[in-house]
Amino acid sequence: MRNYCYLCTMNGKYMEKSVFLLALCCVLAGCKDMFRYHPYDVRLDGENHINRANIGKIEALCKGKDTLRVAFTGDTHGWYSETKGMVADINGRGNVDFVIHLGDLTDCGTTREYEWARDILSGLQPPYVALIGNHDFLGTGDNAYDWMYGDTDFSFIAGRIKFVCLNTNATEYDYLAAVPNLDYMEEQIHADSALFDRSIVCMHARPYSEQFNNNVAKVFGIYIRSFPGIMFCANGHDHCLQASELYNDGIMYYGVNSAESRSYLLFTITPTGYEYEVVYH
Repeated sequence: MRNYCYLCTMNGKYMEKSVFLLALCCVLAGCKDMFRYHPYDVRLDGENHINRANIGKIEALCKGKDTLRVAFTGDTHGWYSETKGMVADINGRGNVDFVIHLGDLTDCGTTREYEWARDILSGLQPPYVALIGNHDFLGTGDNAYDWMYGDTDFSFIAGRIKFVCLNTNATEYDYLAAVPNLDYMEEQIHADSALFDRSIVCMHARPYSEQFNNNVAKVFGIYIRSFPGIMFCANGHDHCLQASELYNDGIMYYGVNSAESRSYLLFTITPTGYEYEVVYH
């Protein structure tokens, strides 16, 4: 009898422990966001390779079009409600073909910031692509960008216009990497030449900003002028509206303000030129 009672007592303890562990597992399963990895531990899920997927959509939607309406935004880091307002404004217009985000999706390059930015921008009805900004490099942010968006230099053709998107964040590499990548630019000047007549070059940091490798600024300008039918360049980074001719060569560089200003640039590109407006929302 004594042995039986002892066994029952032990079984009771085992049962209590089993019930506790089962309850704990249920709690943890229902609260997956309660515990986070390190902010720079790149454990991402959900939508990835966004640029590649959306470039396919842009090229299909714009094939054969002679007039494009393109929204340029950038430096949305930290201003989430303002970015949501921009998304709502663009969606409400109903005639924007696609959106180009000129970099600085995040403030500190953390995994959660990338997820927050993606969640908001995924609400855009027109497809969008995103460049990498200098803030997006912080910590392991460049790895997160690579997983979520893809290559830091990329291009696509919409309505016989080639959009060339460049990584110009030289200081993030301590000037040890080919940034901007002049070889890539030269390649894009000639690649698919039968498919486009005009060009637009996009970047985060413009030449002569503190983030740019200004040792190659003059050469960069020569490459820009070499793009067939170059129309203009667009950049972010400086958190102010800009419209200037950096090289006195007739090529305009347009800078977008940060999302804090609740504004973005909307370009209408026609067969004979373009016009733009600053949209406040």
